[in-house]
Amino acid sequence: MPDNAPLIEVENLRVNFHTPTRLVRAVRGLSFTLGREKLAIVGESGSGKSMTGRAILDLVPWPGEVLADRLAYRGKDMRAMSSSERRGLRGKHISMVMQDPKYSLNPVMTVGDQIAEAYRLHSKANAREARERSIAMLEAVQIREPGRVYDLYPHEVSGGMGQRVMIAMMLIGEPDVLIADEPTSALDVTVQTQILDILERLVTERGMGLIFISHDLPLVSAFCDRVIVMYGGKVMETLDARELRQGKHPYTQGLLGCLPDLDHPKDRLATLNRDPAWMGD
Repeated sequence: MPDNAPLIEVENLRVNFHTPTRLVRAVRGLSFTLGREKLAIVGESGSGKSMTGRAILDLVPWPGEVLADRLAYRGKDMRAMSSSERRGLRGKHISMVMQDPKYSLNPVMTVGDQIAEAYRLHSKANAREARERSIAMLEAVQIREPGRVYDLYPHEVSGGMGQRVMIAMMLIGEPDVLIADEPTSALDVTVQTQILDILERLVTERGMGLIFISHDLPLVSAFCDRVIVMYGGKVMETLDARELRQGKHPYTQGLLGCLPDLDHPKDRLATLNRDPAWMGD
């Protein structure tokens, strides 16, 4: 497969939830391709960002329904795959860092054993090899004393360390695609910078594709290559990250207008006026 070929192809993705009273359309006709790049998906809570990542990984919970005209990984149609084949993609080829490591890590297993388990799931490594590989991975995500941290339980690590443990776990299988759902939320600036440096290095050195889900517009404009702006499950516009502030859709401009500006302080921040016409049908 050529290096410039898309890693992920999504065409007309829909995620619906059938409830007793109504149909909830969480994602409405989303289309994009992902190459060896950093692609951001931004929008308010409930805009469909996380559900998009879960749909790609076949992790939409019941009663959710995922439909698409095309959903492919490296040219292979994932819709035609069996559930076991789709499960084989997770972790080994496509990984997802969930939003809060405290809820994603098993509280009764050490963090090292969890990373090793993820590695052995997709390889034929023995316990010793898995431990050595896991410690090396903890070191790769800039955790000091990785041998000591390996034997800690999730409640014994900080939020920033837990986030790096999750990144190590998702990357130990060396996937082609990483979906990072708010990987720097609630972290202090220093730790946030370290995690972004790790992700940047993985994309540039390994040629990995990154889907970076966030609500932090200044962050994605500085860190990512392209940005998809979502509202109500629909794409409002897609643009170069460096041109985010020149976005033409009123929703994009509304989000930017709600941000505080220390250089030009205002007595009152703007509020976002939503137009029902943005939702279409």
